[in-house]
Amino acid sequence: MLKIGQLASHAGLTVRTLHHYDDIGLLSPSARSDAGYRLYSRDDVARLHQIQALRQFGMPLADIGSLLAGAGISSAAIIDRQLSALDRQISEAARMREQLLFMRGLLATGETPDLAAWLTTLEQMTMYEKYFSKDELANLALYSDNNAKAEWRQLVDAVSALMQSGGAPDNPETKTLALRWMTMLDRDTRADPSIMARLNIMHEREPAIQQSSGITPAMRNFMAQAMGEVKLDTWAKYLTPEELNQMRRHYATRAHEWPPLIEAISQQMKATPSPDNVEAKLLAGQWMELFHDMVGNHPDTLPRFRRAIETEPLLRVGRGMTDGMLAWLRAALHRQ
Repeated sequence: MLKIGQLASHAGLTVRTLHHYDDIGLLSPSARSDAGYRLYSRDDVARLHQIQALRQFGMPLADIGSLLAGAGISSAAIIDRQLSALDRQISEAARMREQLLFMRGLLATGETPDLAAWLTTLEQMTMYEKYFSKDELANLALYSDNNAKAEWRQLVDAVSALMQSGGAPDNPETKTLALRWMTMLDRDTRADPSIMARLNIMHEREPAIQQSSGITPAMRNFMAQAMGEVKLDTWAKYLTPEELNQMRRHYATRAHEWPPLIEAISQQMKATPSPDNVEAKLLAGQWMELFHDMVGNHPDTLPRFRRAIETEPLLRVGRGMTDGMLAWLRAALHRQ
């Protein structure tokens, strides 16, 4: 049995904190000495481990008390969660250590790291965490995979050189790079439309990301048009020249509106899965307006558009919208 001072010392807590846990019924000692001192058993220490672990996960004390008072949660389950959290921290620390070693190596040889190197270090420290959860970052190759980062740097350099040479979005060379861009983006985001949308939003809002990645707003617009041209080659098998021109104009003028709308739809579906609410109807209205700006309003267009999507795998690469999102939006429109 441990006295309260001993337990506090081992746990890195104050005696006052353990008194508070006792007062609110969160952790009461199993016994008291003849002199009235609190004495804590092995089971008490195991419960304190649960409390402290759940606090590290961000759970309020009131919720911890309710959880432990109810069905509870096993020590093994909590340890599993702690191990997962530590694995993520170790992975993040390893990436940060690699970047810092690179910076130290430059400084040790008398070379001054350039702006991009400093921005990359800052980016790894804080930037991505503003837009993605730790679990998402662990699976985001653009953030965690050095090979993917190198591949993207090579592609960005190639696109930059093409733009400087006056290449047009509909040039064969440009479309080859655009197809590579689409395929890599789909691969490195696991085709998750929410992650794709937030990457676009992050690159739009954060000058530091633009600087460190080399993906400027002008490059994003250029590649949006080029990716549109890649898909238009396939759409041409299903749509008229007038419909293709409308889509081309849409890609050039309003493609930037899709990522924030897709992310808003994704977040609303998570918050309120039912499409029978005002927010869902408003989002469905925005989607419908943007969609018709892209394909027009002719009744014969939509069946051909859908047939193309169902038939051509290329048109689903980097699409953004999932079938689940579309079903949710149609249900919201139907219930107006």
